[in-house]
Amino acid sequence: MSFAVIQMVSQSDVAANLLQARRLLERAADSGARLAVLPENFAAMGRRDTAAIGRAEAQGEGPILPWLKQAARDLNVWIVAGTLPLPPEGQPEGKANACSLLIDEQGAIAARYDKLHLFDVDVADARGRYRESDDYAHGGAVVVADTPVGRVGLTVCYDLRFPELYSELRAAGAELITAPSAFTAVTGAAHWDVLIRARAIETQCYVLAAAQGGVHPGPRETFGHAAIIDPWGRILAQQDQGEAVLLASRDSSEQASIRARMPVASHRRFFSQGARRPASEQ
Repeated sequence: MSFAVIQMVSQSDVAANLLQARRLLERAADSGARLAVLPENFAAMGRRDTAAIGRAEAQGEGPILPWLKQAARDLNVWIVAGTLPLPPEGQPEGKANACSLLIDEQGAIAARYDKLHLFDVDVADARGRYRESDDYAHGGAVVVADTPVGRVGLTVCYDLRFPELYSELRAAGAELITAPSAFTAVTGAAHWDVLIRARAIETQCYVLAAAQGGVHPGPRETFGHAAIIDPWGRILAQQDQGEAVLLASRDSSEQASIRARMPVASHRRFFSQGARRPASEQ
């Protein structure tokens, strides 16, 4: 079964972003995709009123969640909804989480992942300073869910720099890992391809790296280069800039062969903090 990775150039206008995303999801569904991955901040790029957006969505008064559920039903496709702001479960007030939802083809929420690692970084670009923690709260759980294309682990953007998360997803049975992103042009040019390929190689999973690729409010320029990486680290599809729909299929037999020939999961060794390594490895 095939899947799709979507690249957008989202702006601050939620309604316009949803129109663009619907058009791209229709392309994915028409091409036979059973699962489609939208990029980070697909619905609201550059907005600072994330807590208010999240509260409205949680109270059933926002446009994004109903739109997602309707799109999944209309197109008969599973959707990884990049990120949207939602309040932490059971905590309606305060900062929102940067939340990646997995929506099934019936429009039901099959899984929710709250971004663990927030991008609090200084970058040598026109904006200079990024502090996601000013607007978002950290997530606290690793999430894997079954889909028609395989068992999917959920991550977001800056998570790509933390391989221990990806090891946990592999240990939880992930066969594909989604990474909806909005890498800056500077950090993307330096590290994007290396990171997405490394995460695929070390986990022996498909990495579905949706992206933002262009100029946004802020000011902010994103790197783009949305891609699909196979478990051997090969780039199956990639788009430099602008909107795009990338398609590929999972070869479960080849993935099983890669894992059998190089069984890294069973070779992995652990050392607790402060533990003494074997003398042969010192």
